[in-house]
Amino acid sequence: MRYFIPIVLLMVVILTGCATSYQKQGFTGGYSETQLGENIFQVSFKGNGHTSRERVSDFALLRSAEIVIENGYRYFVVVESEKYSKNSTFTTPTTSETTGSASISGNYVHGSSTTTSYGGQTFTISKPTANNTILCYKEKPDINGLVFDAEFIIRSIRAKYGLK
Repeated sequence: MRYFIPIVLLMVVILTGCATSYQKQGFTGGYSETQLGENIFQVSFKGNGHTSRERVSDFALLRSAEIVIENGYRYFVVVESEKYSKNSTFTTPTTSETTGSASISGNYVHGSSTTTSYGGQTFTISKPTANNTILCYKEKPDINGLVFDAEFIIRSIRAKYGLK
């Protein structure tokens, strides 16, 4: 029983040991998108407990730019952006182990024991998410606001994270 907790913790580290990679939505996070209109998309990127908010925000912007190019556009505007984190806690089970010894001397018994407890630690896990609703344009629109060049965003964010 005393090996149970270290094994569980090792499995948690193995399963979630890395920040979410840039991938389609899966067990450890990733991106997804929904087309809302001819040139309107909602793009999401969910991270795991080891993913920074900055990385999630960058990857949502990267996926937005890729969607723009994949659909024959060049520019986009983020018309709505939402960033939040889901927090959860995990408390390891508590176990105790008692060991003892005794010795006999004549009519007397002398003994001692030690009790050791393991577990009971609480870990807080924060999983960040970024959602962008984007409008796509073939030509750079003459509007008051931040207009992104999708090709530039793709090059910039891929270089920042060493992605191909």
